[in-house]
Amino acid sequence: MKKPLSNLWFVYILRCGDGSLYTGITKDVQRRSQQHNSGTASRYTRSRRPVRVIWKESQPTQSTALKREAAIKAMARVQKLAMIRLRKKAA
Repeated sequence: MKKPLSNLWFVYILRCGDGSLYTGITKDVQRRSQQHNSGTASRYTRSRRPVRVIWKESQPTQSTALKREAAIKAMARVQKLAMIRLRKKAA
């Protein structure tokens, strides 16, 4: 397995084939997305393929990434979608 290029962690949100959202953390978003799409990453996404990364945010440590992931998972779906829209407008 290849080593990630940086020490950053990423929190990411996927849009699943059924329209649901999945939030996770990783050091390599592209590799993790491929794992989700091959059915080897998560039981939740395995039956909801294909998945597509719709949002990601870098974090300096695994601890901060886990805390941010928990905060996002606690949000209502409409709040997550609003956060994604705001990020896209700023980009």
